[in-house]
Amino acid sequence: MSTGEGAANVPSLVILEGVKAVKALRDIIRRQRSNLLRLPNVVGVGIGKKRARGVETDEPAVVVFVEKKLPPDFLPRAAQVPKTIEKARTDVVETGRFRLLNAYAGRYRPAQPGVSIGHYRITAGTFGAVVYDRRTGEPLILSNNHILANRSNGADGRARQGDPVLQPGPYDGGEPQRDTIATLWRFVPLYYEVAPATCPVAAGLESYLNALLRVYRSQYSLRLYRRSEAINRVDCAVAKPLDRTLINEEIMGIGPIKGITEAEPGLKVQKCGRTTGLTTGTVEYTDVTSTVDIAENQQALFEDQVMTTSISKGGDSGSLVLDEAARAAGLLFAGSESFTLCNRIQNVLDALNVRF
Repeated sequence: MSTGEGAANVPSLVILEGVKAVKALRDIIRRQRSNLLRLPNVVGVGIGKKRARGVETDEPAVVVFVEKKLPPDFLPRAAQVPKTIEKARTDVVETGRFRLLNAYAGRYRPAQPGVSIGHYRITAGTFGAVVYDRRTGEPLILSNNHILANRSNGADGRARQGDPVLQPGPYDGGEPQRDTIATLWRFVPLYYEVAPATCPVAAGLESYLNALLRVYRSQYSLRLYRRSEAINRVDCAVAKPLDRTLINEEIMGIGPIKGITEAEPGLKVQKCGRTTGLTTGTVEYTDVTSTVDIAENQQALFEDQVMTTSISKGGDSGSLVLDEAARAAGLLFAGSESFTLCNRIQNVLDALNVRF
């Protein structure tokens, strides 16, 4: 995928500065993202600085993320990203596909953010931070839904309040009888782009069609799926420690959290994760809408995300992303070979009704 030919001499948003430019680009993305995401090879769209011959300029642009960047001649005109969209210039960046990050590590007591943790039915991810319930003030463990709640949409039986949360996670040898450090307290459901149909009409039709199949092709069965219009903003959950003494709120290699900050392009960031430990990088794009591989042949759409340079590998999901002053900026949840995706931290705190 590469930039195609667009209308010539269309004025760009370079004449706008700061907040005005970002607001204008956000409005354009809101109107155009569905069209862009339908293009072959496109995995996301966001806001960033236009690059010319590999060098970043000061011009704001609508950035289109593709699985692989291809020369324009390889694609029909209808499949190309236009050079301009509603007077805004575009840029095409190869990111690869984004996927949830899970993996490995050791046992810590007290456990600190940055170490292995996970719902008893997953592999392992990262203990992101200690947060506090805004209503009760009690401490809670923050990580992703896919780490603490097994990718649940809240109605699929994959997880429920009170489920064991292990440290280390199961992939790292954690066992419920010995390593349960907390129980799942609450989570924001994850909505898949395609999910099994659950309405009574679909269930009746599915039953009828399977009855026919049993007569003519008994070795087959049929399952109906529905396409969801829901868009995710966060992949987050909290777990309640069995005892406050089992956790320490200082992040491994970083220390205490010193507030929150808004992620903007150019912001230097750091994180401590289960697999790669302490890594640093830079915020590249904001206001990102992207598809993410949730599981084999299953995807979810996320909006209002932050994209950084690659600071993660499998197992780092759930890590808190902070600036150089240790102010929280995002919650890491997915990555490709070249970039890392994070939820905006204010969206996470508000969705779970917690604070630092």
